[in-house]
Amino acid sequence: MDVLKTVSEYISANSLLTRDALHLVALSGGADSVALLRILLLLGYKTEAVHCNFHLRGRESDRDEDFVKKLCDDNNVPLHIVHFDTRAYAGLHHKSIELAARDLRYAYFKKLRADIGAETICVAHHRDDNVETVLMNIVRGTGINGLTGIRPRNGYIIRPLLCLGRVEIENWLQSIKQEYVTDSTNLELDATRNRYRLKVIPLLNDITPSASENINRTSRLMTEACKIFDEAISRHAEEVIVSDTLSPDGQSEQNVKSKDAYNIPDSALVIDIEKLKSTPSPEYVLYRILRNYGFSSAQTEQISLNLDARTGAYYSSGCFQLAINRGSIIVYRKSEPLKPLCIPEPGNYVIRDGLRISIKPVIIDSSFKIPKDKNRICIDAANVVFPLVLRTVADGDRFMPFGMRGSKLVSDYLTDRKKNIIEKRGQLILTDNTGMPLWLVCERPDNRVCITDKSSAGLLISVVSL
Repeated sequence: MDVLKTVSEYISANSLLTRDALHLVALSGGADSVALLRILLLLGYKTEAVHCNFHLRGRESDRDEDFVKKLCDDNNVPLHIVHFDTRAYAGLHHKSIELAARDLRYAYFKKLRADIGAETICVAHHRDDNVETVLMNIVRGTGINGLTGIRPRNGYIIRPLLCLGRVEIENWLQSIKQEYVTDSTNLELDATRNRYRLKVIPLLNDITPSASENINRTSRLMTEACKIFDEAISRHAEEVIVSDTLSPDGQSEQNVKSKDAYNIPDSALVIDIEKLKSTPSPEYVLYRILRNYGFSSAQTEQISLNLDARTGAYYSSGCFQLAINRGSIIVYRKSEPLKPLCIPEPGNYVIRDGLRISIKPVIIDSSFKIPKDKNRICIDAANVVFPLVLRTVADGDRFMPFGMRGSKLVSDYLTDRKKNIIEKRGQLILTDNTGMPLWLVCERPDNRVCITDKSSAGLLISVVSL
């Protein structure tokens, strides 16, 4: 096998590298990264190398650093070395050593790339790594895209050796008499990937000698199939989204269709359920949308099975909340629940950042005019007992809406007002020390505290945005 020709053709076929640009090679000292550096140099690409010393293997980590220094000196390659206290970082951020090392490595790569003006960062993943990744994705249940495995390009991260297997790489290094170092932890069974490499894949190849080759071929075919699949799913996803003002991709307000008809909050992702159900695969279209917000495939499956659930069904991811509400799915960012605010006397009080409540005594005389703004009311001071409490509504709250007869559940009132589930959960109510409702904030005051002909002193209450 002509390794240089194979890699050169792979780089060209996938448009991975440009001749005149600077490329940064992640160099650990192992066979794969050493081969990557030597191949790119022999193919005439301008390269510099970067080595991360994670200080996880004692003298072996220092041995690796010494090796890459000599390798780069021998080949006149500029080398950048960085040292990390990986264990301290992992403990501070509550991450595994493996994830901590990955975070530290790629954060440094990103910064270094910008500092030296490199076009790409080349990493030495090869064909066998791809087999491991595909198998791990299948076991984890990552869906169709997981079957594509490792892609040759992920932004500025480039993988030119995916066309070679581990044995081909090691044989080529032997043929040019190039030494390399071996990470002893790659031979341990503690890491999940090592178990696939050392146990699972050899067993599969023992059962079917061409197992690795077949998995790679399937991965390539799935990559091509997914190009068509992704285009179709993206088109359906766009059709079912009513509003994407919360989109991680920053879609514009031009995509909002008839806000009033769907009763859309100001910042949310809204999906039309009937349109979703009319797509060829509602569950996968939904997964394609929701994965950007941290919802797993298992959660998406549950949501898709409950599209006809009653209004008020809830699901949560790390930072987002999802609710089913009157024929639509609404995704919005989680917020800290409002703690009850005690108001001991008239004055100005901060409700939360950007919002305050103002309570001011007023005299009710012939010149007094009842405010008409929905964010202001005036109530009869004689019927109010301080301290007041401002809180979010709770199940079972009732009040006597101004202009209506009798009492009404707040939840029923909000439903009649066609409030969506997010607005209901965030609705504020002001009560006095006896627990009597005074104001369903920015909606209606309670009949029992409204100004009458006999009122002489009032409380002017307003909610103001700062």
